[in-house]
Amino acid sequence: MSIDLHGHMLDRLGEAVIAFDPTNDRVLAVNPAACTLYGLSRDALLNSRFSALHPRQLPSLVVFSEAVMDKGRAWTRSLSLVDDQGKTRPLEYLAALMPWQHGTAIVAVVSDLEVLRRREVDTEAESYLRDGMEEWRRVEQVFRDIERHNQLILKAAGEGIYGVNSEGKTTFVNPAAERMLGWKAEELVGRNMHRTVHYQHRDGSTHEDSQCPIYSAFRAGITRHVDDDVFWRKDGTPIRIEYTSTPIRDRGAIVGAVIVFRDITQRKEAEEQLHAALQEVQSLRERLELENAYLQEEIRTERRHHEIIGASAATTRVLSQIDLVAATDATVLITGESGTGKELIARAVHAGSSRSSRPMIRVNCAAIPRELFESEFFGHVKGAFTGAVRDRVGRFELADGGTLFLDELGEIPPELQAKLLRVLQEGHFERIGEDRTRHVDVRVIAATNRDLKTEVQKGHFREDLFYRLNVFPIETVPLRERREDVAPLAQHILKRCAERIACPLPVLTRGNVEQLAAYDWPGNVRELENVIERAVILARNGHLVFETLGKPDTPPLPPSMETETAPSPAFLTESQCRERDRANLLAALRAAGGKVSGPGGAARLLGVKPTTLYSRLKALGVEAGC
Repeated sequence: MSIDLHGHMLDRLGEAVIAFDPTNDRVLAVNPAACTLYGLSRDALLNSRFSALHPRQLPSLVVFSEAVMDKGRAWTRSLSLVDDQGKTRPLEYLAALMPWQHGTAIVAVVSDLEVLRRREVDTEAESYLRDGMEEWRRVEQVFRDIERHNQLILKAAGEGIYGVNSEGKTTFVNPAAERMLGWKAEELVGRNMHRTVHYQHRDGSTHEDSQCPIYSAFRAGITRHVDDDVFWRKDGTPIRIEYTSTPIRDRGAIVGAVIVFRDITQRKEAEEQLHAALQEVQSLRERLELENAYLQEEIRTERRHHEIIGASAATTRVLSQIDLVAATDATVLITGESGTGKELIARAVHAGSSRSSRPMIRVNCAAIPRELFESEFFGHVKGAFTGAVRDRVGRFELADGGTLFLDELGEIPPELQAKLLRVLQEGHFERIGEDRTRHVDVRVIAATNRDLKTEVQKGHFREDLFYRLNVFPIETVPLRERREDVAPLAQHILKRCAERIACPLPVLTRGNVEQLAAYDWPGNVRELENVIERAVILARNGHLVFETLGKPDTPPLPPSMETETAPSPAFLTESQCRERDRANLLAALRAAGGKVSGPGGAARLLGVKPTTLYSRLKALGVEAGC
């Protein structure tokens, strides 16, 4: 059967009709409505390939054609036209397979889907018109019910909800948002919402529209959630909020966004208070750990005395000075030779003060490496320098509320003396690597065996720091100038040594006392203690022998031993040990060219730490560089 559309009644139809050969991809016939739809003349269409009418849609076209050829008829809405401006017009094809000259052709009625939709709307409207006013009232009531239901939801919602259009202007605001923001809905609708409530960050910096996550919802079509931001109320006060901004689409196009937010001010304040409390707990825990470690170290440290022993005028004067200054917060500078009990005086001052319930933190300035002074005094934060793997509390912070005892004060490097002066004057300092300024309430007691006035004149010690520390000076008197204290000191030390090494208490004879009092004691009480402890260990039948101080006061030998020759002692005396150690250190220093630390230094040659060597040099009175 042959079909000829030319002159046929189909030319008068308003619907577009097109026939094409699916095998050879050729347009066979079209009616005028098809020419209008495709925007081409009849001749242009008849001389073209059907696939050329739908470029880049060949897969959809093949599927559609095969469906018609297999089933005899089919329809599709997967094909569209693209005009010169790039606008897409979706089409609907209703097709059937029909005989055509010497073969078959696909004949299709083609409709513009947009025209179909408008027609359906018009048909529905016409239906409403036919149904009369009653139907209109019913439909209107339906819309009212929907609107009322939506309003009830918006009013009942506890979160703030508002909408913005694609220009960023407010379209609606629910009551919860009104309460939180302090604005009425009518005051916000139509206004740029960002410039009204979201214009500034918490730190006061400007928040531009282009950086607003809310606006990215309708500009980029991305749902954004922010868990900590700030909105500004009508009265200018901020509220901390979290929000979700979701794009609104209409027929594929983004027309605005809806924002749901909640006030998290109280929650964030509670979190920050908890965080601060946890930090405080952590700080206190670290401080207690350090205090505990410090106190354990103090317990392990050999104590000289539990109280000051002696009745000489010099000792009485020192005790009187302690009584005068202990109850105050005045800075005390204790001077005198090594071994005269400077630390014991410092402890007595602390024990008699109102700070006695807090620890006295001791810092041996001679034992701290030069590069670690600042960290030891003020602490550091994690990562402040290589090896700082955690925060560290400094000695000043550890002594807050108590007393800081700076032993060997003259060893503090000049570059740290200015920072120390600032803490003493203002009570402020910063940990290394931290901008935060900390405040401490610390009483400082310092001790030195150097003549600081001479050090000031040489430029080795700051004059202003010296006068700041020398508020109440206490000078200790060497043991050779208060020989009347030797006997009670010796008896006290003797008893303590015997208890410590668990041996019978030897008798301290008058001869022993005279022998001890006749010695000049260059090492003062420390040397006295060492000599007595050694004598206790070597005591014979409860009698003390002080071989290094002169002729010992010993009992006669037993009769059985009168004819025997006493063997030479296989040990060195205390004085000999000191001389041997001093000579050894001097030899190491000479071999190192006077260098103490570093490659080739005396510490490396002796196999000890530089800090240990400095302490030994100080104790033996050897100056580095000798």
